[in-house]
Amino acid sequence: MQESIFLLALVILLALIFDASNGFHDAANAIATSVSTRVLSPRTAIVMAAVLNLVGALAGTAVAKTVGAGLVLPSAVTQLTVVSALLSAIMWNLITWYFGLPTSSSHALMASIVGAGIATAGTGVVLWAGSKKVLLAIIFSPFIGFFFGFVLMVLLMWICARMLPSKVTATFRVLQVFSAAYMAFSHGNNDAQKTMGIITMALVSFYGLKDFHVPFWAILCAALAMGLGTTIGGWRIIKTLGMKLVPLKPIHGFAAETSAATVIEVASHLGLPISTTHVITSSVMGVGASRRFSAVRWGVGWNIVIAWVLTLPACGLMAWAIEKTLTMLFSTLSG
Repeated sequence: MQESIFLLALVILLALIFDASNGFHDAANAIATSVSTRVLSPRTAIVMAAVLNLVGALAGTAVAKTVGAGLVLPSAVTQLTVVSALLSAIMWNLITWYFGLPTSSSHALMASIVGAGIATAGTGVVLWAGSKKVLLAIIFSPFIGFFFGFVLMVLLMWICARMLPSKVTATFRVLQVFSAAYMAFSHGNNDAQKTMGIITMALVSFYGLKDFHVPFWAILCAALAMGLGTTIGGWRIIKTLGMKLVPLKPIHGFAAETSAATVIEVASHLGLPISTTHVITSSVMGVGASRRFSAVRWGVGWNIVIAWVLTLPACGLMAWAIEKTLTMLFSTLSG
């Protein structure tokens, strides 16, 4: 019993560490474009993103239920399953952060949950309907982000065609503050819920609960951890997303953030744990492509896509290996 309590406490601790790493890894989602266009100073952008990430995290639990009860059977997993999934996702976050790649913390976590679940109880533990829904969201959300970024930018260029460039810049320097705030809120609303789902999954497993209900303390802890992680900031990724991918001006930053945040908000209300990183990155690329396709540094974009593709199999296999190793270790120690 003491061992189980220890593992439950470890799960909660690792979940909050993951949430914090998600915050600093994905801080670029909310502030990269605002910093690169010099609309906000890095310090101001970080503080604003941290506060609104926290507020967004308190906005709902639909995504938490999908992550915690829609990918694998909560009753069939163990505390070691959840520990393994979290260790895998945290390791992937740190590896991709080191190389400055804006990969998805969300997809790392979801692939790790499935991989660790299969290691624990076989493929029968996977809820294929829920996993298919999440996989479709993974595939289509970047294309939707690209499309909306492209269309919104074309529309804005048409609206502003007769305005002086100086007036366009001045107007969108103000508007981009609001779009950055909108992006930060939507990021917290979707991403922090994944940690809530993990914590609740561990509670269901530990207590043998039949109902999947996210407790308020889990919501609050996840929100605070996300906000804390954001204050640390992920400057390597901010540089890749905001400065290397597409040269941006305030109007472009506004279009990218507004289109991405809208896609993320819709997904959150539908309970879809999509990647905020994928959506904002593809929106930035869509905005750049609206001017001319050569405006996008496709080489940088290609490196990002490769990292996206690798995330699911790499994290699934890593979580599977970690779970098998931990199970063998605990069996040896207990024997």
